Amino acid sequence: MNLSNPERCAEPRPVSAVILAGGLARRFQGEDKGLIELSYRPLAAWVAERLSGHAVEVLINANRNLSRYAAIGHTVVPDHLPDNPGPLAGLLSAARTAQQEWLLCVPCDVPFLPLDLVMQLHDHAIASQVQLARAADETGTHFAVMLVHRELIADLDKFVREGGRQVQAWQARHASETIYFGNDPYAFLNINTPDDLKKAERIAHRYAR
Repeated sequence: MNLSNPERCAEPRPVSAVILAGGLARRFQGEDKGLIELSYRPLAAWVAERLSGHAVEVLINANRNLSRYAAIGHTVVPDHLPDNPGPLAGLLSAARTAQQEWLLCVPCDVPFLPLDLVMQLHDHAIASQVQLARAADETGTHFAVMLVHRELIADLDKFVREGGRQVQAWQARHASETIYFGNDPYAFLNINTPDDLKKAERIAHRYAR
């Protein structure tokens, strides 16, 4: 079922959106991926713009260049665990600062996210009475684009402290829903390589706001 309808995104949901920018970006030779520019704006700024006004709060999880991330206009939260233990640790760190009942985590390299992402994940989770919802489209399930209720954070903390790193493995411990977004083939385009960035540059004008 296709649930994407940006026109319905009117009221912010009680969600703290967490932009995960704490990774090492090895395929970009270690460059700070969230600050890589797409059409003269950092990738993290593109993501923040797609979320702002739809989630009550937007946070950025980053471990380098904190002042540059802060200039995007949102609270920056570094990892509190050492050695870059991955996206789950980023979400866990942000949960210490986040003010809302629900947390949405998204990577910093998906600049064209659906404008109704927050609404659809939140409203479907409420309707289905689950505490975990993730996004999918024709390219597959995007496990790192997930909405998590705060009650799951204690289990997340236990999983990470025991050495767990894989998002999909942690999600398998909980009842969840997968929400399909089908209106835009580029909605979850990941900027993983320089070639991906070139592709995004060709279509970025469609998403300028």
